[in-house]
Amino acid sequence: MSDALVIGVDASTTAVKAIAFDRSGRAVAEARHGYPLHRPRLGFVEQDPTDWRDALHRALTDVARTVGANRVQALAIGQQRETFAPFGPDLTPLHRGILWLDERARREVAALSSALGRDLIRQISGKPPDPTPSLYSLAWLKTHQPQALAKAEVIHEVHGYLVECLTGERVTSVACADPMGLVDVARGTWSPLLMEAAGVQIDQLPALVKPGAVIGPLTAAAAAATGLPQSVLVVAGAGDGQMSGLGVGALGEETAYLSLGSGVVTGQRGDVYVTDDAYRTLSCPTGSGYMFETVLRSGMQLVDWLMATTGRTDIATLVAEATRIEPGSEGVMVMPYWSGVMNPYWDEAARGVILGLNLSHTPAHLMRAVLEGIALEQAVASDAMARSTGRRPSRFVACGGGVKNALLMDLMAAALERPLAISPVAEGVAVGAAVLAARAVGWFDSLDAAVTHMVAEPTHVVRPTPALVARMRPLIEIYRDVYPATRAVAARLYKDTTK
Repeated sequence: MSDALVIGVDASTTAVKAIAFDRSGRAVAEARHGYPLHRPRLGFVEQDPTDWRDALHRALTDVARTVGANRVQALAIGQQRETFAPFGPDLTPLHRGILWLDERARREVAALSSALGRDLIRQISGKPPDPTPSLYSLAWLKTHQPQALAKAEVIHEVHGYLVECLTGERVTSVACADPMGLVDVARGTWSPLLMEAAGVQIDQLPALVKPGAVIGPLTAAAAAATGLPQSVLVVAGAGDGQMSGLGVGALGEETAYLSLGSGVVTGQRGDVYVTDDAYRTLSCPTGSGYMFETVLRSGMQLVDWLMATTGRTDIATLVAEATRIEPGSEGVMVMPYWSGVMNPYWDEAARGVILGLNLSHTPAHLMRAVLEGIALEQAVASDAMARSTGRRPSRFVACGGGVKNALLMDLMAAALERPLAISPVAEGVAVGAAVLAARAVGWFDSLDAAVTHMVAEPTHVVRPTPALVARMRPLIEIYRDVYPATRAVAARLYKDTTK
């Protein structure tokens, strides 16, 4: 079919978006349906899993109606990672989905780290102990709501649940499952040791397949719910972080992706399995190799916080004012840990720091210092990753809302001392999912060919400015000392405020 389409689905933290693509990667139609977050207690973040299913059904129905259902050959899903729920008969939720944002399991992190050893956990799962992986929230359920876990016929992350809703198959992608923290990433199998720690049995978990594998066609019920024909194939997807790297075409040996959204995520592919506190190791969405990923939780949301806190409403004007300030923000430095820190410290007590303020500083100084802090943090994180993996990418492909901030792009290129290729792809997760679906149904002979045909080329390249590079280098060395100098005080403050 010359007019055939595939659908890439992004099942994110706030909504399901479904986008139909043709062979050239052109988006033909899209639909989005959202769902709420529930916060029953401080630090608890949950969702109703049936909201994920209903939003998927509605989004697929809208797209099918727009493009003509018979044109659709396959779909694949990228998901919000680490979010999961236990299910009983007929996929009835036994507990609300516990999100990756949830922080209820901090005691379980400490307990399992002590019992198993944090290095062993990291070596098996690829991830240093932290509340984000599902492992620790499952351990929390085992202690606080054991019946929900004991009665569960299956424990699904978002992708596995939606796949079973669509196909009836109890299967998920290893690239969706491994962020849960229960997978032996080097082997691509569920880990008996980590399952035991979580209180989970192997028969409560779905079978694992590689991303890009065809799982099956739609059931009659799913076809009726979505308006798509039963012939549509469901293809195994990947977690949203890895999938966005595929969606911007940044999975080569010399290229890393840099996603500048609410948080800042960078990832690079490698063939050899290694782990380190400097990054998280995940399964690659290509079906072979691994992704090494750094995460700064407070990215562009820190810019939003600054705008709200200073009462400024025109971000373009404030950034323009910040651009006129000399590098170094006239003595102001920001450590952007407003939402704590993952790599390389994995410190729940870490918080944001603003150093060097005096009475002559203005909101423009703070804006520049915030943007510099984000760039300095990324430079330190990328350097640590390169030293551990032995691989230093020659360029980054940058995507997300932050690429619109020209000052941040200049600072980031100078701090990293590498060019930033600016991707026009706004929906990297959906594009990556579409690439997997297109390859699975034979549109292209290889995944590389699918990427070449379907992923838009960067619009332009931001290159490091020698003068700015020279100024950023000493700032990086100062920045490296900020966390060690403030760690003990931050821990005391955290202890005092969480009594």
